[in-house]
Amino acid sequence: MGPEECWRVIEKERLELADLLGELDEARLDTPSLCEGWRVRDVAGHLAGVADPPSPGRMLLDAVRAGGGFHRMNRDSAVRNADRLGPRLADELRALAASRRLPAVTNYRNTLFDVLVHGQDIAVPLGIPRVMPVEAARAGATQVWTIGFPFHARRRLDGFRLTATDTDWQVGEGTEIRGPIQDLLLFLTGRTAALDSLSGPGAETLRARI
Repeated sequence: MGPEECWRVIEKERLELADLLGELDEARLDTPSLCEGWRVRDVAGHLAGVADPPSPGRMLLDAVRAGGGFHRMNRDSAVRNADRLGPRLADELRALAASRRLPAVTNYRNTLFDVLVHGQDIAVPLGIPRVMPVEAARAGATQVWTIGFPFHARRRLDGFRLTATDTDWQVGEGTEIRGPIQDLLLFLTGRTAALDSLSGPGAETLRARI
């Protein structure tokens, strides 16, 4: 997928998620997401923050506050943004849907899988069915497999072969793990809940470990 197609998917995902968030009451916004330690509203705050990124100086300050830890910085920034926006959270994400601004440390390929995965982080715990576009999920899975930090998917899954059952996509060598590309993308980004939707001897091995 080229940049224009990726940005169209990103905008559409943001708009759909804004609509979803607009229908949630305060209790459901406080539901724990698939991201450990993140509420649904925090995930939404993160997505709005990606579309309206802070300056490099502010990011440096946030990193210092978080003691240099990337994951803690990400979470703390998301929580602050969610709390700051409060009831305006859905409206803010909708207003920023077409934004092509990017935080200094990322690119549009990462932003694509970020919005796809975080959409599931929100929807799955709420029991709301949400389907990723297959082509976009495949591009996202390839990107996650290719990059190292922060998921280190290729290192974590050394000795396994991942095969999509709904599109032409396969990576790795070894014991096979099969499943829809959407669930493989979630698994690659550390969402162990996706294991329930995967099959093959490799999935059985990992379920036993967990």
